[in-house]
Amino acid sequence: MDPYKIIKKPLISEKDFELIEQENKLVILVDLKATKQQIKEAIEKLYSVKVDSVNTLITPKGTKKAYVRLSDFDDAADIASRMGLF
Repeated sequence: MDPYKIIKKPLISEKDFELIEQENKLVILVDLKATKQQIKEAIEKLYSVKVDSVNTLITPKGTKKAYVRLSDFDDAADIASRMGLF
């Protein structure tokens, strides 16, 4: 699956900003059919970072959210700014 089809858009809320700053995590809306491994590979390919873990959930609205924890060597705030969040 194409990385640009897997990653739909980053989420921006107060809680998401706290996760970026405190836990080095990004919160992203992803394709409903994407697996954790596909999400990990897409983030690593698009942003040249190392992903430690991916947790997903399907919201009541029927969309899929991915919580992506980056390695200690990569900064989630830097990636968020490249995504256009800051």
